[in-house]
Amino acid sequence: MSKSKHSRGNKQSFTPPAAQSADRHVLYEQSVQCVEAEIDMVDDTFKQLRGRQARFLREDFCGTANTSCEWVRRRDDNRALSVDLDPAVLRWGLKHNVSRLESNSRERIELRQADVCSCDIRQMDIILAMNFSYQLFKTRDALRHYFHTAHQSLGSDGIFFIDVYGGYESFREIEEATEYDNFTYIWDQARYNPINGDLLCYIHFSFPDGSRMRKAFRYDWRLWTLPELQELLSEAGFERVLVHWEGTDKKTNEGNGVFTATDMGEADASWICYISAER
Repeated sequence: MSKSKHSRGNKQSFTPPAAQSADRHVLYEQSVQCVEAEIDMVDDTFKQLRGRQARFLREDFCGTANTSCEWVRRRDDNRALSVDLDPAVLRWGLKHNVSRLESNSRERIELRQADVCSCDIRQMDIILAMNFSYQLFKTRDALRHYFHTAHQSLGSDGIFFIDVYGGYESFREIEEATEYDNFTYIWDQARYNPINGDLLCYIHFSFPDGSRMRKAFRYDWRLWTLPELQELLSEAGFERVLVHWEGTDKKTNEGNGVFTATDMGEADASWICYISAER
């Protein structure tokens, strides 16, 4: 543990370690989420597939409702309903995200503590289950049931979106560090069971002063594959299921942020894509 000392006359004050004073939700939003790009993708895809702009969005497993806030900022008639079971994270989102919206935007967002499988928020244009949150359902029956409730909660031409990650590194027990300006984000795949697909992951954060916030977030998931997810969505009643794969920038050989519906992906070490499921 490192400390910084500052003298003021005969008094000394100590700066607490960065890990002690940092807010894990702020760190998560800065390192994990890019809500602008996420909303670009679902908004553009919905318009391409349906020929109109979406208005009503439900964000399942919403956490801090960061994505919902971006949705209501986009257009003056957009409305968002944000659903999560955790009252503490909903309070944080209300205080730090919703409260910072302009008044007309705050009126068009609702945070609700509820089970996503029984929240009864219907006639949605778009339902999102992002950040791989649906992977907490570990059996085919449980995940199919959630997908079915999402299907029933959409309007007649609504679309359900999820993100998916995979690649051969997703099956390994590894840590991956990504540096940001004031901290390092560490994705820790701590344990994987190849027999049943159980995956235990953590997010840690470390700081330039040497302090570390361990297990800031914990995920006890099943690692679902793309074929399984497509099959379960179809079984849940969705008419058309599309996989949207990211293109490659020819100069950098990295992802270019453009996701296109396709039947052919690349066997990369790690990848993230989207699935759209149309009612």
